[in-house]
Amino acid sequence: MSRHSVVLGSVLAAAVLWATAAPCAAAVSISGTVKVTGSASAADVVVYIQQAPGPFTPPATPVEMDQKQMQFVPHVLPAVVGTKVAFLNSDPTPHNVFSPDNEKYNLGTWPKGLTKDYAFAKCAKPPCVYTQLCRVHPEMEAYVVVLQNPYFGVTDKIGHYQIEGVPPGSYTVAVWHSKTKAQPKPVTVDGAKPATLDFILAR
Repeated sequence: MSRHSVVLGSVLAAAVLWATAAPCAAAVSISGTVKVTGSASAADVVVYIQQAPGPFTPPATPVEMDQKQMQFVPHVLPAVVGTKVAFLNSDPTPHNVFSPDNEKYNLGTWPKGLTKDYAFAKCAKPPCVYTQLCRVHPEMEAYVVVLQNPYFGVTDKIGHYQIEGVPPGSYTVAVWHSKTKAQPKPVTVDGAKPATLDFILAR
């Protein structure tokens, strides 16, 4: 299974969980395609609703970001504010996890099979982006994108995304990419049929 399949599967599973946990009549999906100009891949773009009526409770169990084959997996991990992320080391070599962003943190260095957790609970103005780095292997890099609500999706390599379980209402949908950007777009979800929204990201 590819890294992008893992990301998309995790996001879809989380969205289904939120839709089940929170009662919302006639919830539907928002889907579409994101094109990234000048890039061979359109993967790892976070598409999300900027604000939605809450409050939202973070998942009861940590969401995992692995360190595997000298990479963070997934490369981009969106999470609702308050989510605890479990950083697992699946490589035979020790890894370190730290972020220079926002409140900053360094979780230290640990060997294969061990996990350290960090709760992303201090996001005052979403999205709050935390670059994940390893002091032992400076070529390793990933991102945790902290959001106000659980209505988000991550694109696969062809740029497709899907946000599940969106309650009826009018929203602003935005995108996040590590190197480029696009203007947010309005969308109205009426509960009768899925909504479609496409984006073009320019460098």
